[in-house]
Amino acid sequence: MSRPTTIADIARIAGVSKSTVSRALNDSPLIGVETRERIQAIAEEHDFQMNATAQRLSRGQSHVVGLISKAPHLDMFMLEIMGGISAGLHELGYELLVLPGRLDDPAWSRGYVDSGRADGFILLSASCTPKEIAGIVESGVPFVLWGASSPKNQFSSVTGDSLTGGRLATAHLLELGRRRLAFIGGPTWAREIGERLEGFDEAHRLAGVEPDPALIVHTDWPDAEAVAARAFETLPDDVDGVVANSDRFAIGVIEAVRAAGKRVPEDVAVVGYDDTAIAAFTNPPLTTIRQDGPLAGRLLARTLVQQLETGAVTSVSIPAELVVRESA
Repeated sequence: MSRPTTIADIARIAGVSKSTVSRALNDSPLIGVETRERIQAIAEEHDFQMNATAQRLSRGQSHVVGLISKAPHLDMFMLEIMGGISAGLHELGYELLVLPGRLDDPAWSRGYVDSGRADGFILLSASCTPKEIAGIVESGVPFVLWGASSPKNQFSSVTGDSLTGGRLATAHLLELGRRRLAFIGGPTWAREIGERLEGFDEAHRLAGVEPDPALIVHTDWPDAEAVAARAFETLPDDVDGVVANSDRFAIGVIEAVRAAGKRVPEDVAVVGYDDTAIAAFTNPPLTTIRQDGPLAGRLLARTLVQQLETGAVTSVSIPAELVVRESA
């Protein structure tokens, strides 16, 4: 007899149905102990292992999670988050599938779930407009969003404490005696950028300093260093400090400061955001707001799997911490 390769083969040898074999190999209590042990012994004797993909599909689950990003390139912080997601999903018995962004068509994500190719999705808010997020909420597919929480608990989320981060960055510059502070952020529709700007304003109020609206500049995410450099070039010459909304933005600002014949931090102090691996190795080393990317990734994995298994919609926040180096 050839080596059995399917549940049907084991069922014929044992003289039982395929469903009985499936339950026995999954230790189901619906099968009597004697029958379960006999089937498991037959499977072991013939070195039979149940195909994981077939097993999952038979349960209506793929144990695959899709990561959706519209960005053509993931920056270092997002790669750190992705590493945490992958590790977290692996620990929970799930796999990660990186997908191109098609959030303008909610039926696309619905199709992945209905066809069994993915159980749910992880989205990166920097890649999603509010309209796109609303569309995927309406589609009913399970998902968790990084970067912005839902005001009405419509979906699960993991966020950084952007309000505190913006306040810490700004307060540090004000404590250094800087008074003409610029805020260079991402697009106005990104909720986390709005929260960081709120922290920027709050720190000014607490210090009794009036922020200048003319020093607040919003840019898009792609080509972060270049757009941040161009944003700095539009600012008045008396700017003496910059709160940049990513480490890449901060690097672009530092380059623009040098191009203007000025020094960092003597003439312009710069604070970044995220504390990616490169922040300690810039010239000068970058003062920044630390968010734990790998932790965020693991929390995204756990939050989504919890939703898939229990239906619970939850929001989690990770702390923001000021890391002082030589740029400020």
